[in-house]
Parts: sequence; structure tokens; C-alpha cells
Amino acid sequence: MDRVDCIVAGAGVVGLAVGRALAQAGREVVVVEAADAIGTGTSSRNSEVIHAGIYYDPGSLKAELCVKGRDLLYAYCASHGVGHKRIGKLIVAASPEEVGYLEKLAKTGAANGVNDLVLLDAAQAMALEPALAVHAALLSPSTGIVDSHGLMLALLGDMEAAGGMLALSSPIVSAGSDAEGLVVRTGGAEPLTLGCRLLVNAAGLDAPALARAIDGLPADAVPRETMAKGNYFTCGRKVPFRHLIYPVPEPGGLGTHLTLDLAGQGRFGPDVEWVGERRYEVDPTRKGAMMASIRRYWPDVREDDLSPGYSGIRPKIPGVDGKAPDFVIQGPADHGVPGLINLFGIESPGLTSCLAIAERVVEVEVAVVEG
Repeated sequence: MDRVDCIVAGAGVVGLAVGRALAQAGREVVVVEAADAIGTGTSSRNSEVIHAGIYYDPGSLKAELCVKGRDLLYAYCASHGVGHKRIGKLIVAASPEEVGYLEKLAKTGAANGVNDLVLLDAAQAMALEPALAVHAALLSPSTGIVDSHGLMLALLGDMEAAGGMLALSSPIVSAGSDAEGLVVRTGGAEPLTLGCRLLVNAAGLDAPALARAIDGLPADAVPRETMAKGNYFTCGRKVPFRHLIYPVPEPGGLGTHLTLDLAGQGRFGPDVEWVGERRYEVDPTRKGAMMASIRRYWPDVREDDLSPGYSGIRPKIPGVDGKAPDFVIQGPADHGVPGLINLFGIESPGLTSCLAIAERVVEVEVAVVEG
């Protein structure tokens, strides 16, 4: 049986960032992916937003790794020619009752180290974006957008340049410990059994299912997962906005917001649809509720502006001790399986945080090696 230092399960943006970081740290790395291409799941079905770090509980991994990852990601995109733009965002209060929530968000952001937030009154907000109809807004200048596929290609290129390898169409069917570390078995057209010292479970939506297929991992170490589907609708005309426009958050997501791609095309979403299976078709009947949400801050949106676009599914896990759901980076000290690191609940801001998550995984890996 062949052996390598590290196997990373999942070739989304986080798995590729982890593979890159391990390869650049001198490890022999193979990233295995169940699909026949990189980034076919959550990594390619999101808003492509570089988040500032405003929404997350101070002291949480989401807060820490988003703020750190944001700065790392802007620098990485600039140095690697990855398409991106620091476009800025307005979080808007569509009613007087929501103004207090903006003030709360500003305090949370400041506690997380987001030091450039500006509270705007209605006149100031609408001077920036005349098409808005709002009572106040919170300006986040460091929010941006990124070409997620270009980012993943750059990460893959770095990993391969450092000696790492990618194996597509290679779903992991089981794994377990042996005397030298772990043994991973893949399926697909060319099944493979490969030993490793370290296995990083970065399988996104599939991370809990993969964890349950690892012999010796306690059942209570795997969180209960639910799936929050987010539907996006595209705007058929040029939107009259230069910034991203977000309402105040809603349970399960950040509200139906306007994002712009690097070509200036507008899209609205995601909404929140709790689902029990992975189906990515966009239900046209959800347009009505989305229109009502958008009209609260853009009254001039027209019924024929929006058409079904695409959808994504967020890997939701419960929060702990009444707190909001957080990233989980779970090493051997947490679950007792030598050489295994699980990544659970890597939803938004996972794209923004990918490089910081990778750095944290390398730190855990070093601790594993040093015993």
C-alpha cells in the first residue's frame, strides 16, 4: 500500500487552500475529490463576496478567521492576478425599527476588529445610492467581491507547484487507523487504498457523512447537520447601484441582498429554504417573497427584472451553549482519532476565510506531529 503525508478530502476553496498550505509547508499532499471537477459544491454556489467580519460573535472562529482571511485574501488575489474588487457594502434599515440593529452590528464589527464601518443617516445613504429608500445604513468599505473559480484555480496551481496532487472522481468510502496513521479507501472508476499520516476532512456538505465513515470516530463528535438552500435570481437590467446592498440579517442567512459580479451584473439572494435533500433547481414561485423583500429597500424593482438564476446549499450545524453556529476545526485532542482533522459547518464566511482556515489547519497539523 502506498502512503503519503497528508490526504485532504474535498477540492472546494477550503480544501484547495488547505492542500496548498500543507504542500507549501513541505508535506506530500493529495487532495481527493468525489466530483469530476474542483469546486462544484458550495464553493461555486454562493455570492462570491469577501466579507469584512461584521456579523459574527466576538471571539468566535468565524469572527477571527473572517477578519484575518479577508486581509489574506485581498493580498493573495492582488499577487496572483485573481479577479476581485473592494466594492463596499451598505447594510440598510428599511424601517425605523431596524436602525438599532445597525448600531448593534457596528459594535459587533468593531469588537471583531472591523474598524472602517460608518453609520449613515437616510440622506447620507441615499446620497451614495440614490435608488435606495431607507432610514439608515451601515457602510462597510472593506467588503468586496471575488472570482471564486479563478481563486480555486490559483490555489490549485500553487499546490501543484509545491508538489501536491489532485485526484478527481475519487469519493472516500471509508477510513480507519493503522499502526502508521490512517488508511483511506476511495471508490469511483479506479478505487484506491492509500495510507497517510494526516487526513483533513474538508468535504463541506459531505463532511459529517464522511466523518461517520471513519472507524473509531465517536458518534458524538459529529454534529447534526441541516441544509439551508439559498436561491438566487438574476436581474435582467443594469441595477442602479455601485455597492452591494444588504438588508438586516434573517434567521439562517444574511437576508435577500443585492450582489454584483465583476462584470457589473446584479443578482439577488440568497433566501433561506430548509431542505432535506440536495436539489439545486430554483423554484420560480419563490420570486414573490423575494420581490417583497427587495422592494423594502429598492421600490423601483420591476416584476420582470428578476428571473431564476442558481442556488446553493449551506452546511448548517447547531450552535453550542446557545451561541450562533460557528466553524468547527476538530483535531485529535477533540475526538481522539490520531491524524484526523475535521472541518464542520464551513459555510459563509468560508470563502473569505479559506486562507486563514488553512493556516489554522497547518497549526493543528504541527501540533499533531509534535505530539
